[in-house]
Amino acid sequence: MPAKPPTIKLKRAYESPSKSDGRRILVERLWPRGIKKEDAALFVWLKEIAPSTELRKWYDHAPAKWPGFQKRYLKELAGNAEQVARLREICEAKTVTFVFAAKDETRNSAVVLKRYIESRA
Repeated sequence: MPAKPPTIKLKRAYESPSKSDGRRILVERLWPRGIKKEDAALFVWLKEIAPSTELRKWYDHAPAKWPGFQKRYLKELAGNAEQVARLREICEAKTVTFVFAAKDETRNSAVVLKRYIESRA
């Protein structure tokens, strides 16, 4: 019987943590501005799973670059086996929430990462 895919939620760092979040994983390379570490209620911060600094700066959250960003980030993830394996292990918990800082809730790296992890469960 195939393994059940992990339950992965997405939530902005600026939204209040809740018990239903399960394990909260910050998936950003940079700490979100204005958020105190104690208020973030994180299980772990996996900055190495986030897009490279070069890719993040290139994308700059420009909607026209979204298709290219997804392709480039997926390529980075494919070459980051150690961090992907670590994240997949954490995702074996009942529920996890990928915490991100981007204002755009539909076009950000956490969306791509969630899809990537779920497709390999």
